[in-house]
Amino acid sequence: MINNLNFQSPELFGSVVFTPDFNSFKTINPSQAWSLFFTGGREDNKLDSKPRISLLFTMIVLALGISGFARTLIIQAFFPG
Repeated sequence: MINNLNFQSPELFGSVVFTPDFNSFKTINPSQAWSLFFTGGREDNKLDSKPRISLLFTMIVLALGISGFARTLIIQAFFPG
């Protein structure tokens, strides 16, 4: 059995983001962005088959930000200084 994998390559166990073929300043979709976030930059196609889950994660982050801002406004309005 002939195996042509180079186990000495630093790109094998390293981050996908810093490989020459990935880092060409191309636009990535939200699924790739969330995949990179959850895998620590090691995989960019874990969520490619499920684009709606990336939309869910994006909406959760937006909802948390908006609710935090609204909470601050409500507390300031009802309980001043």
